[in-house]
Amino acid sequence: MEHQHDIQELTLEEVMGDRFGRYSKYIIQERALPDIRDGLKPVQRRILFAMNKDGNTYDKGFRKSAKSVGNIMGNYHPHGDSSIYEAMVRMSQDWKLREVLIEMHGNNGSMDGDPPAAMRYTEARLSELSGEMLKDIEKDTVDLVWNFDDTEKEPTVLPAKYPNLLVNGSTGISAGYATEIPTHNLDEVISGTIYLIDHPNASLEKLMEFIPGPDFPTGGILQGKEELKKAYESGRGKVILRSQTRIEDMKGNKQQIVITEIPYEVNKATLVKKMDEVRLNKKVEGIAEVRDESDRTGLRIVVELKKDVNAEGILNYLFKNTELQINYNFNMVAIDEMRPQQVGLKRILESYIEHRKDVVLKRSRYELDKAQKRQHIVDGLIKALSILDKVIATIRGSKDKKDAKNNLVIHHGFTEEQAEAIVTLQLYRLTNTDITQLQKEAKDLQEYIADRIKILNNESELLKVIKKELREVKKKYGNPRLTKIQDKIEEIKIETEVLVAQEDVVVAITHDGYIKRSSLRSYSASKPNELGMKDGDAVLFTQQVNTLDHLLIVTNRGNMIYRPVHELPDLKWKDIGEHISQTMMNLSMDESILAVFTYKELDPQKNFVMITKKGLIKQTRMTEFEPWRTYKSRPLSVVKFKDAQDELINCFLVTQDDAMDVFLVSNRGFGLRYPLAEVPVIGPKAAGVKSMNLKDDDEVAGGLLVYSEGDTPIVIVTQRGAVKRMLAQELNQLGRAKRGLMVLRELKKNPHRIVYMGSGENRQLIVQNQKGQQVEINTNDYPVSDRTSNGSFVMDEKQGGTIIEVQEIKDPAIESNQTVI
Repeated sequence: MEHQHDIQELTLEEVMGDRFGRYSKYIIQERALPDIRDGLKPVQRRILFAMNKDGNTYDKGFRKSAKSVGNIMGNYHPHGDSSIYEAMVRMSQDWKLREVLIEMHGNNGSMDGDPPAAMRYTEARLSELSGEMLKDIEKDTVDLVWNFDDTEKEPTVLPAKYPNLLVNGSTGISAGYATEIPTHNLDEVISGTIYLIDHPNASLEKLMEFIPGPDFPTGGILQGKEELKKAYESGRGKVILRSQTRIEDMKGNKQQIVITEIPYEVNKATLVKKMDEVRLNKKVEGIAEVRDESDRTGLRIVVELKKDVNAEGILNYLFKNTELQINYNFNMVAIDEMRPQQVGLKRILESYIEHRKDVVLKRSRYELDKAQKRQHIVDGLIKALSILDKVIATIRGSKDKKDAKNNLVIHHGFTEEQAEAIVTLQLYRLTNTDITQLQKEAKDLQEYIADRIKILNNESELLKVIKKELREVKKKYGNPRLTKIQDKIEEIKIETEVLVAQEDVVVAITHDGYIKRSSLRSYSASKPNELGMKDGDAVLFTQQVNTLDHLLIVTNRGNMIYRPVHELPDLKWKDIGEHISQTMMNLSMDESILAVFTYKELDPQKNFVMITKKGLIKQTRMTEFEPWRTYKSRPLSVVKFKDAQDELINCFLVTQDDAMDVFLVSNRGFGLRYPLAEVPVIGPKAAGVKSMNLKDDDEVAGGLLVYSEGDTPIVIVTQRGAVKRMLAQELNQLGRAKRGLMVLRELKKNPHRIVYMGSGENRQLIVQNQKGQQVEINTNDYPVSDRTSNGSFVMDEKQGGTIIEVQEIKDPAIESNQTVI
């Protein structure tokens, strides 16, 4: 039991917290995020370093990938071979990296997401540009650390002769951090770096003149200058990346969309499949075929269209609903001074410049040191040659090599190093030519050393060297930009025409709220009066319209419902239809449809006129009812009722130029006519103004819009079953909100009260009493009488009680004179 003193008791939370913390730190620093200086993740750096060390470089032959992977795994990267090989393959894919770092022979995958061949089949070597990443690594320019088993040294960062982090970008996910850095153009990045070296306080705007934005190996069009600036400022931002497309005309009035560049990291095969699904599922009418015509000459996807379709519209639909256009999200996170940091463009360039200064200084020190050592030896050799006979005599008089060296040091004042060089000297070096060569070398060394000292002691000399080397890389490897940059993000508007098959249909809507569209075929195959309806319901609206038209439906509770015709349920003429409440929320039980209006486009010259039972009236512009986002499930208000008992009794749509009059009749028999111009045009949520000065127990029985001049017959039905026609113009024009004049003769006993007033021009009405008896009348059967007449009886109130409802009968046949507004 005495062993127990070395057992620690820890809570699970402590252990988990500690271990996960360590693991996260490892993942972040040693696996998933790139270093800000050379833009490489550890696995990439190890691949380049190991291949370089093995001499697997661009100027030598290709070598089996498996051999390189084995080497990397055995010496530097103790992880799975697949993770090493996958990293290696990605570095060779010219659609992933702007400038590839590895050249590969064999199948290294494709834009369609095909897997590369196994590493035993492919061969690889470093690209020439990788050489620039590794240049001078042997000159102690970067820190080397022991590998996992302390047998080899590996670099913590590469010398990187150009800003690779920006050129090739990076993408990765670690614990708590992700990174997404786009690729850039080598030429532009180097120009920007040189400018920043010369102007350390340069503004981001100025740097963006050199580096206007990412440059993807797959080209494409990048939109959003403002967004780019934000991304370069903070390291985060979203831009739009879209394919390069054009619309080509073909024979037979057809067109095709040709795609030659697609967004970065989009899988081409998946994109083509998605576009073909749009065609298959008929999400858009008009696509005949989608083909991938890419070959070794380049990428080409063709979307062949049917005859006479809107190519622009279809292209817009594809932009919006497939990866033909994507959002590219900048999230520039890199390891900066051992910590993950979100960095902007300037910070990345500054870190790179600092790194390069460090590399060039270390290199210069190394070269200086080496040159000074050599200078020392050369001086010794020149001195030895000038006293050659003495030197030879001294050596000959010595016992062995060690003694010879000692004697040279003692008798002739050479240093240990010089003496070593003299005794190992080959005899042919004693010729005359050698002395002149040595003198030349001494002179060159002197200049070389002076140069290095200048670089080490003078910052501007150091920067000159860095700029010179950057320019060399730019000159050798620079190439034109592939991605086009556009300032503005283009808003994609999708026209309904693209999504909907154009077709003429018949729409039927009933008073109770049943709604449907039927094909002309179904309508023609039935008699108009075979329209499917529930008992007690009445047809309110039937009309031939196009699937591209729209409906605005007004209810008696002051709700406006919007429906595009193509979204109405497509049913047979004999079917009842779908009740509006199946899709609409917040409709009340007693709600019914009051009026239906069709239109192709909202007309700013038109107003709705709303008349309520409790004496309010208002006008609202038609354009207030632009389709709203939640139109499928929520109506808009067209009037705000002040009284909960109030309801809409009439709704009209008029052109503003028409000089119409409002004609109102109240239940107690008052009539009023005044110009519509007196009714203000207000918003949809407002309540309206007083239409008529009503007595306490009175309400509006009906309203019409009539012309000031001419004869407009109107019809009145009273609760006692009397029907009367008169001319609206018989009432003089008065002002809004007046009481008006009587349109009936007031009787002392059992006076008439108006239950219905409407247009009296050849209308069919059904009059129903309390007992449920009904009489059908045609208004033209009644003479036009004066305003004091009480009309003639059509029902006897003593027999069946008072009249409770009057409804106009609409003919379900399509009225030829109804036109779309």
